Amino acid sequence: MGLRSPVVVLAAAVVLSSSLGCAHAQGLMPADVVVTDARIYTAGPQRGMAEALGLKNGNIAFVGSAADAKAWVGPHTQVVRLNGKLVLPGLFDSHVHPIEIIDADVCNLDSHPQKTLSNISAFVHACALKYKLPAGQWLKVYQWNYTAGNEPDARFTTLRAALDKAAPHNPVELFGNDGHHGAFNSMALGLAKNNAGQTVGITKSSVTTDFADYSKLIGLDDLGEPNGAVNEDARGTMDKTAVVYAHLDEALKAPERITQRLNSVGITGMLDAMVAPEGLPVYDALLARNKLTVRTNLALFFDPEENRLPGGKVDYDHMVEQAKAIRAKYAANPLIQADTVKIFADGVLEGNPYAVPPTMPDSPSLKPFLQPIFGRDAAGLATVTGYVDTGSALCIEVRAHPDQYASSDSIAAFRKANGYHPGQCTITSGQLQHERSVIIDFAKHFHTAGFNLHIHAIGDAAVRTAVDAIEEARAADGVITTRDAIAHLQLGNPDDIARIGRDHIYIAYTYSWADVEPEYDMTVIPFIQPVQGNSYEALHPPGSYYESNVYPVRSSQEAGAILVAGSDAPVDTPDPRPFVNMSRAVTRRLPGGHALNAQQSISIRDVIDAYTISGARFLGRDKEAGSLEVGKSGDFIVLNQDILDLADAGRADEIRNTDVLETWFRATRIYVSNVRKSNAKRGLTK
Repeated sequence: MGLRSPVVVLAAAVVLSSSLGCAHAQGLMPADVVVTDARIYTAGPQRGMAEALGLKNGNIAFVGSAADAKAWVGPHTQVVRLNGKLVLPGLFDSHVHPIEIIDADVCNLDSHPQKTLSNISAFVHACALKYKLPAGQWLKVYQWNYTAGNEPDARFTTLRAALDKAAPHNPVELFGNDGHHGAFNSMALGLAKNNAGQTVGITKSSVTTDFADYSKLIGLDDLGEPNGAVNEDARGTMDKTAVVYAHLDEALKAPERITQRLNSVGITGMLDAMVAPEGLPVYDALLARNKLTVRTNLALFFDPEENRLPGGKVDYDHMVEQAKAIRAKYAANPLIQADTVKIFADGVLEGNPYAVPPTMPDSPSLKPFLQPIFGRDAAGLATVTGYVDTGSALCIEVRAHPDQYASSDSIAAFRKANGYHPGQCTITSGQLQHERSVIIDFAKHFHTAGFNLHIHAIGDAAVRTAVDAIEEARAADGVITTRDAIAHLQLGNPDDIARIGRDHIYIAYTYSWADVEPEYDMTVIPFIQPVQGNSYEALHPPGSYYESNVYPVRSSQEAGAILVAGSDAPVDTPDPRPFVNMSRAVTRRLPGGHALNAQQSISIRDVIDAYTISGARFLGRDKEAGSLEVGKSGDFIVLNQDILDLADAGRADEIRNTDVLETWFRATRIYVSNVRKSNAKRGLTK
């Protein structure tokens, strides 16, 4: 679209100082602000470019060329010259956990470079000394990377042993940086309560009795004792806060830190992807302080397992009534909408190759997981040396008589004779987060009540269940216009990707996860397809099931799915890092590394649209934001480099280094970077 096309001639752009007064002379109402000398990506239907914006009463009054903008400048118009900088619409993060992204004074492993079990033990011990915790008080450690490092040694063979040494007089919890994994010491494990509310502790015995429903979520050592790894909802048996909020108290003290962080990276719209009722006061405080500078949709979270009646039936009506009350509370608010509900179809897909026997993935798979036999390479890293034949007569015998292979002597003899732990004769396909019928019924009840569905689904069987739930919910009430979505979608079977496209379901991908990371890959791929060794070639053979169907972004787009973008912060990092996500969507690789099935990459304009106009449509905000068009809100950002030019020049890796210079919301500049402030003082910008 040219700068003088009929679509943009209604708009205008900026002025030079010599043009002041033109608006009055031509009988036009002057703009409050004119932004000019810019490269403006409008994200409109034609993906047009412009040079200038005119802002009036919080909205965009015109978009077009710098020459046309002169007509909109009056004596009191603020003129902002951007010296050719790229302008984008304000970004929408379609899956983020904002209450958890604030900086807090906590023990944080994120900056700790060495992560063997010995290193972790020493680091946690230093935290215990720093915070001077009294005996019996929880020591919580954040941003633990559960897939990198964690190598055992003769001193510490399990996470539990490492944490016991670090703080023997305090219950210790490591929060996985994905929000799904956890690790605990013996004192913490001893605090676990069963469904009757009795403190029985997680032990070798209770894993098969009181906590049998969580058995696949609890890591065990070679003797069947808990090794400290406890994942997903099983963490709630010891610490309920592990499942929903970790930093709620800190956020309530200064909630504006949330929006400040989001605005600093260009985010002016978001879906809080998991809002429990206790999180609502954070948003109420932001509204009361006039600090909610992000259009916010809430994905309300009600755990079906916490809403069972005495007979075991899930009380869907109670959850729906709670959700309706919250929706009604914010119905008239222009900045907050509570029209979506969240449910987990599964957890996550990673296993632990360093555990003995290896901890299996808990996300459900369409086929049973393989049982890899892991060794160590010369660098001490996990490598695959073979596979257990779970269909062999030996494994059939082990499964038929497990008690005969449970003692330390029998396990040692079995391992010596066969080279693997008898526990690896287990056949598992993982498990859904809830019974399939619960997920389906949950979707039907809330869909019928007018809510959009936001379903966390990682593995291929969970993705299939999520699509089934959305289709059955739509069939139940006949409504197909809801903005239903699947979040993450790490592995999708082609048949289900076709269904997602046919149904025009939104997918909130976290594009920064689509890369090759050897340590991470060893926690996933050997359980899904045969691997020999640990090289890139071994893990990523072209045409293999995982390589072909992991984060199938382009395939889902071509099928008809609607791409949006979700950082999932604080997963990996509290920084929502939209430009890292954009860079990775185009390259599918870490800088200088191998690409993860490059055929699934998308263009820079595709991913910008996922962050802008498509994100706005996903949240029902596209009439007010998401593109820079006349009549919409003045929400836009100014970048320090032109990411369109970088991608077009084959330098998309560099997009990750993009900084936001300014963020505007409702035609008001709400964020200015330190670099921009410095340049303004030196007269380099206005």
